[in-house]
Amino acid sequence: MNGTESLYSLFCRTLQGSYIELAEEKASYRAERRGDVLYLFFEKSNGAADWRNNLDFPAKPYRETEERWYVHRGFLRVFKAIEPQIAPMICDKKLRRIVLSGYSHGAALALLCHEYCVFHRPDLARQIFGFGFGCPRVVFGKCGKKLAARFENFSVIRCGKDLVTHLPPALFGYRHVGRMIKVGKGLRRGPVAAHRPESYLSALKPQKGEKDP
Repeated sequence: MNGTESLYSLFCRTLQGSYIELAEEKASYRAERRGDVLYLFFEKSNGAADWRNNLDFPAKPYRETEERWYVHRGFLRVFKAIEPQIAPMICDKKLRRIVLSGYSHGAALALLCHEYCVFHRPDLARQIFGFGFGCPRVVFGKCGKKLAARFENFSVIRCGKDLVTHLPPALFGYRHVGRMIKVGKGLRRGPVAAHRPESYLSALKPQKGEKDP
């Protein structure tokens, strides 16, 4: 995992621990600092507000950068609520690496945060790693080379036929960015069951004599 821990260990940390829930949009995140490494975790859906944002998928322009690109409106709204809280941590010049992780709803936030980090910390671009477990599609429309380059170190982890990783439908113009890591090959679980935490834990846990994914 490019200078970080195993996917299994990172997913366990993403599921565990307490999250800070902001009043605005009920956005949830957790920050951990280990020396010069910053870890930012984003929680899965945990209430009605999250689900309203999950289903609010019309595309909205992301105007922060010089080029206009479009993202899932609901996820962007939640990330914007968190942004002021984490911006000072991300801009700390003592950092040497940033690791982002989220599951499901939180995976979409991790993806948006990954782009934010790369854009604002170009000096650390090669040391920013993002992981979206069971990540839905977030980016809408064409993704130019300059934008795509910001997601080079972002990984979408898909377990089996996980339904959430196929939403919103590509037919609606949404796409995955970064690289796709497929796990859980051979797991006999349907599209809904494959998204559950226990399915990811089973798929990611190294078997005896095997290396981590």
